Amino acid sequence: MNVKILLIDDQNLVREGIKSLLQLKPGLDVVAEADDGSEALALALTYQPDVMLLDIRMPKVTGLDVLKQLKAANIQLPVLILTTFDDHDLVLECIKLGAKGYLRKDVSFDALTNAIINLAQGKSWLQPAVTCRVEKARDNQDSPSALIEQLTDIEVQVLRLVAAGYSNHEIADALHRSVGTIRNQVSAILAKLNVRDRTRAVLKALDLGLI
Repeated sequence: MNVKILLIDDQNLVREGIKSLLQLKPGLDVVAEADDGSEALALALTYQPDVMLLDIRMPKVTGLDVLKQLKAANIQLPVLILTTFDDHDLVLECIKLGAKGYLRKDVSFDALTNAIINLAQGKSWLQPAVTCRVEKARDNQDSPSALIEQLTDIEVQVLRLVAAGYSNHEIADALHRSVGTIRNQVSAILAKLNVRDRTRAVLKALDLGLI
């Protein structure tokens, strides 16, 4: 498939480096770029990209501002957030505003291209690297730590792979378990987190600091 990419990053060296790398991958095409979020909406409407790569922290119009503009204009464009920092609250806010993926800028080239392709295919990609920790409070059954403690180690692994955009079949292969077992574990995760689908489970996991 040919994936058209819109790249928004205020750091020229970073932007040029990402663009040069993506040109090495057949099927990926950076059709437009900008060094500020103020141009993002106009470029999205003009070039009709399949995926937007968007920096969060920019001096004028930030990544959050761009996401708000896209939402207000009802533009359904998959956005992959790129950031230098593991900022849990900022990433969570981006996801709530409709971003479909999140990666640190120090990820491998393969991880970046895989994320772009997944978003272009309608999937999500959330890197399990948000380092926010939730303090344990065993005496409060309604606390975040109580929810975390309900999850087994294998369920946490499954949840992180779900956040990374893996299907049940791919998770089964990665963890050497049957698809039926993974399906049951996903159902158990949804029940324990009191959510009704995988997307909300990922949002809850981000909120709890699990991924």
